[in-house]
Amino acid sequence: ACALGGRLGVADLTGAQPTRTLDLPHTCLVPRPDPTGRRIAYVADGGLHVVAAAGGTPGTLTTPDGPDVGWGVAEFIAAEEMGRSRGFWWAPDGERLLAARVDTTAVARWYVTDPAQPAQPPVVLRYPAAGTANADVTLAVVRLDGGRVALAWDREAYPYLARAGWDEAGLMLAVQSRDQTTLRVLGADPDTGATTHLRDLTDPHWVELVPGLPRRCAAGLLHSSDEADTRRLALDGRPLTPAGLQVRALVAVSDDAAIVSASGDDPTAVATWRVPLSGGTPESLTPTDGVSWANAAGGTTLVSHRSLAHDGARVAVYCDGLEVEVPQHAEPPPVQARPELTVLGPRRLRSALLLPDGHGPFPVLLDPYGGPHAQRVQRSRDAFAVSQWFADAGFAVLVTDGRGSPGRGPAWERAVAGDLATPVLEDQVEALHAAARDRPGLLDLDRVGIRGWSFGGFLAALAVLRRPDVFHAAVAGAPVTDWRLYDTHYTERYLGTPDEHPEAYAVSSLVADAANLTRPLLLIHGLADDNVVAAHTLRLSGALLAAGRDHQVLPLVGVTHITPQEQVAEHLLRRQLSFLRAHLQG
Repeated sequence: ACALGGRLGVADLTGAQPTRTLDLPHTCLVPRPDPTGRRIAYVADGGLHVVAAAGGTPGTLTTPDGPDVGWGVAEFIAAEEMGRSRGFWWAPDGERLLAARVDTTAVARWYVTDPAQPAQPPVVLRYPAAGTANADVTLAVVRLDGGRVALAWDREAYPYLARAGWDEAGLMLAVQSRDQTTLRVLGADPDTGATTHLRDLTDPHWVELVPGLPRRCAAGLLHSSDEADTRRLALDGRPLTPAGLQVRALVAVSDDAAIVSASGDDPTAVATWRVPLSGGTPESLTPTDGVSWANAAGGTTLVSHRSLAHDGARVAVYCDGLEVEVPQHAEPPPVQARPELTVLGPRRLRSALLLPDGHGPFPVLLDPYGGPHAQRVQRSRDAFAVSQWFADAGFAVLVTDGRGSPGRGPAWERAVAGDLATPVLEDQVEALHAAARDRPGLLDLDRVGIRGWSFGGFLAALAVLRRPDVFHAAVAGAPVTDWRLYDTHYTERYLGTPDEHPEAYAVSSLVADAANLTRPLLLIHGLADDNVVAAHTLRLSGALLAAGRDHQVLPLVGVTHITPQEQVAEHLLRRQLSFLRAHLQG
């Protein structure tokens, strides 16, 4: 089942019926068939509904009991920051569902206006900024006749619903404290709503939410365990993976093994591994010199593999001892990325250098994301297409993953606790100077620019504000300039709350640095951005103007946090290139 412009599309994989659209009296969101294929549940008008897969009159299971209440959808921070995009889960027999009720009454109202359409009213957002109220999320087991049983846990101590769902043993959920130092795993009785404590995962900084975990299987509870500076897969407290193999996600579980995505000594490579539940040696199922993604269910495994040796993904399906490669029909990319992966400086920073044709010295462009929870330097040619485009325009482009980025162990990730600015900027400077030493005469350190988007935009603006001795121009796209304006779950994980840790917010924010700007800065922001709202750029621009500091602002009308319009995205890159050329190549 899928939503097609608000309609409900149904494809019968057995071929018994043609692909079709079901007539519904309302707009359909997030449809999901039950495990038996008889019914489809979906969200409409804030409630949860169900309809027979063959069609007919839908039934209503829940309706919102308030103007700011919705059923069956993930709240903003769950979808944006926790990796939980679902708000309802079918029982294995298809006779009832677990459903989330989300009440945003206490969440602050923010308003996103479209200045290009002054007659239109603003869009109202319920945005939980750092230190403010979150949505109130509860769970209930809902029967097909509309009856329900509420699940009970200590929601004051554990307000975040990180994971939920059904397994062979019934219901399981993982709830998290507001400070994210404890993740409590609970079993639940679907008939009574009573919950049973299964395990607590704790960390003095924060417990990382690993995709697919925790999860129960016949052998016990699978969960992550940070030991020996390694994120390990554990079964009831017993590590199954060795020190040095950094588990990134649980893909699937069978009776005797788990399939995980993990990195070994090289964080730029991600392979798929089979981990015996008995405690044997893990076996790599994919090459360890690229980036693999896998999914598995019902005896079938799908593996997608990217590398530096080829464009695009090589996809294969494994089933019943057979391997079938899926033919690829994608057009070759117009830019042939040529990244040179390298390790730089005392911190052994993983970096990629992309060079133009010809001889140096070249003007330098740093092109990082640079922050937690994201990785730019991977053994995948496809990851560097835009960076190569800038290299082909005459820049030596350096991409570096600094402290906070995944794949190098818990200590590396937690090095940004309490300060999202200093470590990440230090690492970019260290990588730049190390690359120049390693390639003498190639990089012109008197012409260094930096560009980035989102956290990368924050880092770009930070660079010219705090290190103008190193950086000579910056393009900051959709930057976070004041972390008090960003959401609770992400920001408080690293900085705590503004009331309890004002010094962490002061050192990590940019507005107070406005008077320090002495280098060219281009700020870009989508005016419809509902993630990093345009107020971030506008507040920094206002402070820069008040301080008498020249800068440029490019507002993007009708554009959200990511630019979906193809022509806008293309011309946006060309505008950045023009700015950088004017200040670094002239």
